[in-house]
Amino acid sequence: MSHTHAEPLHPLAGPLHPLGLTRVQFVEAAQARGTKAATARDEYKALFRQGIVPAWCEVADYPVTATLVEGETSKFVLRHEDGLETESVLIPMPRASGTTTTLCVSSQVGCAMGCGFCETAQMGLLKNLRADQIVHQWWAATHRVQRASSAGEPSASARVIKNIVFMGMGEPTDNIDAVIQSVRVLVDHDGAMIPASNISISTVGNPEGIEKIGALVSEVGFHRLNLALSLNAPNDAIRSSIMPVNKAWPMARLKSALAAFPRFSQSAFCVEYVLIPGVNDSDEHCDEVCAFLRDIRCSFNVIPYNPRRNSPWPAPDEASIERFIARALANGQFTKRRGTKGRQVMAACGQLGNEKIRHRKVLGDDGNYAPLVKVRVPMRNSNETSEHNPLRTNDS
Repeated sequence: MSHTHAEPLHPLAGPLHPLGLTRVQFVEAAQARGTKAATARDEYKALFRQGIVPAWCEVADYPVTATLVEGETSKFVLRHEDGLETESVLIPMPRASGTTTTLCVSSQVGCAMGCGFCETAQMGLLKNLRADQIVHQWWAATHRVQRASSAGEPSASARVIKNIVFMGMGEPTDNIDAVIQSVRVLVDHDGAMIPASNISISTVGNPEGIEKIGALVSEVGFHRLNLALSLNAPNDAIRSSIMPVNKAWPMARLKSALAAFPRFSQSAFCVEYVLIPGVNDSDEHCDEVCAFLRDIRCSFNVIPYNPRRNSPWPAPDEASIERFIARALANGQFTKRRGTKGRQVMAACGQLGNEKIRHRKVLGDDGNYAPLVKVRVPMRNSNETSEHNPLRTNDS
């Protein structure tokens, strides 16, 4: 059995994983086993709404091996049968109408993109998650994981997961078929019933992956699905130094991919910018990135750097964050600051990952242990490739 490939394109091929099925697919599978359609639909609703597993189905019992809490932000860890773990984060979002909850999910265990500022990248890619394993994070958070609250039992509105962001471990477009299937499941009106407008997929900028997300957005029911681009630099030189994938997908190509993305509403792209001291935080950097974004309808999301383990960079100080944001606003760029939550328990943006398995090997197709995945980066304007080792960091 492969531990490094996504599930087959047809969700009913191979073993049945009910959390990876839409209601239509679930009913089809149930009818093939002699269950009436109406009964199957009720079972599907009970599985997602109440956490009740139908007698004829099996849902993996992934134990919650850790719950790390800072304030009301909780990171929980689910251990799979192969010993590998997913990390997910429940983030409270205070609003005038009351607190809601955003769930940050992982699409892979580890990541092959090699971003120097990211903790997950230091693990390398250990495996792609199936659609059901992605959805399982929502299911566990809804029906199994206890919530943190400094004020005791969280409110009813805070217990309900309103938003889902694909910003945990892994690069979603590197496992795009499973990610798209999981979105279909999460949006299903008989299941989790998360509106597409409340789901965001963040990418380092794989143009082919962006195109596939665009194809989903073009479907009825998914027009308002959100796309976020992890940019993090004002130019190709800096971006390539901290994000090796920029050698394959330079910024001009990313801009073209965004320009071609189907738009069905007035909502803006989210462009994420991790602010790293001494790397991309000068006034000149701010002016340059704002000029790059000038003809892109977007919300510029400034994320103060959350240091990974053994980071060569500290977190930015408050004065430099405020200066950068003020300059972006002065440039006429709509800008927001992402609040820092969970930094002390390694639950903030860019901090997910188990340091104990950084140098672990993965189980290959032949059942033998193989080295961690390395990135084969196509060189710009060339048929050649260069190999990037995601375990190599800027300080090694």
